[in-house]
Amino acid sequence: MEKEDKEDKKEDDQRPAGLLSSQLLLKRSVYEVSLHPGVLTWTRAHLPSRLGHTVPVSEVISVRELEVASSTSISPCSCTSMCSTTTSSDSSPSRNSTTGTSMCTSGCTSGAKSSRRWQKIPQRDDEDSPHAFTVSYVQRARRAAWRLRDVTFLCADAALCGRWVCTLTEQLSALAQRPRRLLVYINPLSGKRHGERIYRHKVAPLFSRANISTSVIVTQHANHARDHLRTEAELQNYDGVVCVGGDGMFSEVMHGLVLRTQRDQGRDHHHPDQDLAQTGLRIGIIPAGSTDCICFATVGANDPVTSSLHIIVGDCQPMDVCSVHHGDAFLRYSVSLLGYGFYGDVLSDSERRRWMGPARYDVSGVKKFLSHRYYEGTVSYLPASDALGTPRDRAPCRTGCVVCQYNRPLEEEKGEKLKMEESHEGLAWRSVQGKFLAINAVSMSCACPRSPQGLSPAAHLADGTTDLILVRKASRLAFLRHLLRHTSKDDQFDLGFVEVHRVRRFRFTPRFCQSDSELDLQELLQEKEQKEALQQKEVLQQKEALQQKEALQQKEALQQKEALQQKEAQQKEVAGSQARRILGQLCREHPACCRTPPCSSCWNCDGEILPHADIQVRAHRQLIRLFARGIEETPVFDDIIPPGAI
Repeated sequence: MEKEDKEDKKEDDQRPAGLLSSQLLLKRSVYEVSLHPGVLTWTRAHLPSRLGHTVPVSEVISVRELEVASSTSISPCSCTSMCSTTTSSDSSPSRNSTTGTSMCTSGCTSGAKSSRRWQKIPQRDDEDSPHAFTVSYVQRARRAAWRLRDVTFLCADAALCGRWVCTLTEQLSALAQRPRRLLVYINPLSGKRHGERIYRHKVAPLFSRANISTSVIVTQHANHARDHLRTEAELQNYDGVVCVGGDGMFSEVMHGLVLRTQRDQGRDHHHPDQDLAQTGLRIGIIPAGSTDCICFATVGANDPVTSSLHIIVGDCQPMDVCSVHHGDAFLRYSVSLLGYGFYGDVLSDSERRRWMGPARYDVSGVKKFLSHRYYEGTVSYLPASDALGTPRDRAPCRTGCVVCQYNRPLEEEKGEKLKMEESHEGLAWRSVQGKFLAINAVSMSCACPRSPQGLSPAAHLADGTTDLILVRKASRLAFLRHLLRHTSKDDQFDLGFVEVHRVRRFRFTPRFCQSDSELDLQELLQEKEQKEALQQKEVLQQKEALQQKEALQQKEALQQKEALQQKEAQQKEVAGSQARRILGQLCREHPACCRTPPCSSCWNCDGEILPHADIQVRAHRQLIRLFARGIEETPVFDDIIPPGAI
């Protein structure tokens, strides 16, 4: 015992000097509570400090003082209709020394009337500690979720309680990264139309507890948030912008904030080579949509409480944004998916079935998979040869990502480097021509609950690159294998018809938009060669037949030829009628297909259809910042004592 006491004393002597250290009461037990710079700890008395509970001050949500003097009296008995519990000595319940139960003035035993079993009344150990304060802090749950937990400490006097509350409040006020004023946009129609209810019941109480003032705007029409941010919003009065909705709502807020920043900084966002200015305000996402892909990829969970706590603690996660241009005309910004072919066709078809809700994507996906259409074109890209990591290194982007921290060139150096690479007569650019089932460009993993790995599991949020995925023409079964690997942990790029490149820029030109391309010339030559070979074969056959046959057999040959021609004409008529019946429905849905062949698909840009197929894309590094910290693999502070024990 003496050795253990000496070891405990040595541990206490080795502890660093903290801001406060006291013995406080917690659940009838004495705890050593210490506040060090940036860390709050509490440990049961006479136990080593390593067995305590540790919470960083940056994850403390609030501190409030409580009055427990009036609440420490014994709880009233079950027969409230017959007796009353007051603080006077005449009507106070008396203790039965033999049974250890409480008797009220009317003679009944408390708890026996309602539950028909003996209930032990808690001891009044806190009579000597009439003051208390509660600390609300973040506790990590399963699957990257965060929860708000409270711990209440009892103090012997008001001075000590006030000292703890004041010191903790000063520590929280010194956290400059925390927002104080927020501009909130709510989309009432996103997802299942629960946006207002989610904010009112789950988000607003947390903001109120953290003393965050908010200005709430419920959007009335499409692009309401974007237009308000571009023109009317007084951004200097806020520390951040919060959107309650799905990925479409986030896209509106992001577009409005980026366009407003470029206008204020005098940047021409219509020019593809223009370096864009980073936004000053952070964006918070409260998930209330159908998929919430961006929230899942940056936080790790689609949970409103988790996202609210990330906003309160003031987390900051930079994020890349891709600008999409058609010539010198700006089209849109993209942060998650640019999809051509399969994903573009699914989006365009699902727009006709909006009445079905989120199920429309499943129906359109099955329909477009069965149609199995491919598109021809040329993809030119500028590979990110100087970036750290590859799309197939199986290293996902997590909190404190080394790849995102390593790729940090200055904007001026990056602009000069791109100009130098482009000046070498296109030597740095590479081109791929062919027939594609899908062309995808992702700036993040695009993970969601349906696809935990996403389209590109190793894509990074803030490395200034995008992963270009080319899916060439293949059979339906092979393409189905590729799609199914999005829902599993198998390598989705380990297929012969799939290739992936990490790029900084890329261009796409559909086949029928090219001028004298090599692809057209090669196909024309092949068609000519085939025609000439067929003609030569027919000439040789005719010559041999004419030489072998006699003059009398020529008439029979002519009759046979006429009969064959009649049969072919009949077969063509039958085949034509069958084709017209099969394609009748498609012609009614797409009248233009009878006039011009389907030469191109459309681009799916974060859930919006682009008006042009010929585009050029550039990745802008860390253009925006989110109230997030990325997906955490393991908790930063492990709780050795389970929460239920405290």
